[in-house]
Amino acid sequence: MRIVIAGGGTGGHLFPALAVAEVLRERGHEILIFISEKEIDAQATKDRGEFRFEKLPSIGMPKLFSPAIFGFLKRFNESLAPCRAIYREFKPDAVLGMGGFTSTSPILAGRFRKIPTFIHESNAIPGKANRLNGRLASMVLLGFSECAKYFPKSRCEVTGTPIRRSLATKISREKALEAFGLQPDRKTLFVMGGSQGAQGINKAVTEALPQLKAAGLQIIHLTGKHDEQAMLASYQRENFPAYVAAFHHRMEEAYSAADCAITRSGAASLAELAHFAIPSILIPYPHAAENHQALNAEIFDRAGAAVVLNESETTGETLAQKVRWMIEDPSRLQQMSERLRQLAPQDAARRVADVIENFKT
Repeated sequence: MRIVIAGGGTGGHLFPALAVAEVLRERGHEILIFISEKEIDAQATKDRGEFRFEKLPSIGMPKLFSPAIFGFLKRFNESLAPCRAIYREFKPDAVLGMGGFTSTSPILAGRFRKIPTFIHESNAIPGKANRLNGRLASMVLLGFSECAKYFPKSRCEVTGTPIRRSLATKISREKALEAFGLQPDRKTLFVMGGSQGAQGINKAVTEALPQLKAAGLQIIHLTGKHDEQAMLASYQRENFPAYVAAFHHRMEEAYSAADCAITRSGAASLAELAHFAIPSILIPYPHAAENHQALNAEIFDRAGAAVVLNESETTGETLAQKVRWMIEDPSRLQQMSERLRQLAPQDAARRVADVIENFKT
């Protein structure tokens, strides 16, 4: 088959898209992946020469009666036209959209060609793009069963959220820590704000550093591009043992090194944390569309697999207290890890690929 996958704009859309593409390519299918013009997409795909990538202009949908709607419609048309032109050459047999408006034009162009179209919604509640895409798609694939109520039941299937092949296997903790120049005899906290960083988390961690240092921790901190230098200076002032970088492309090393984590609660990050069974403090991004990060975090909180803090209530002191509450009780860490394993997606990329291959019109 020739299959189009559309999934750019954020790591939460792009990385699951790449995971599905890996499985489909391994099964002998030809894959074309639409990405956005954002830097995160260029960074994540620069070493993936096994796939064909095409860029599409994309823009978030404003409120219906906002003057910005005209700019959105213009950009949408600029996205739809190249889609249809590429389809005439590529002749796809199916289209999979992984969310965001980068996937809407490819889905609509697939409908025009009367081929099967699929969307994947990783979050507990769909965003505006997938609410629209769900009306166009032949099937809706879900990361969380809690999301099924937003789509026609007869067209839904829960697959879990795919994770990349590079994350499939945990490497030894000692080898992972060696990659970051850290010590095996210290507990390791992993701090990550998502694919573009998180200033709110970075600020709270800066304030918490004196108390975290007193707890004997070391930290792997992926800051995002904008805060890298400021955070590096904060760790140096405290003489705190840490690895600080804007990004890290070998995420299996970071996950394998971590005893616990502080992160946002995007669905892709949660799927990876569950896969590696890392107990976490989740600080949902407060401006996420439809408040989806808070709803994702609630699922993990109810399961006893994570602790949730609202960013508006998070200070250095409250954050340090929660970290110490987790890290200083090995039995609590173990219990949370076990509950995370129960939430981990099982062969989600394979299950998505199966639905596409076996779909009957």
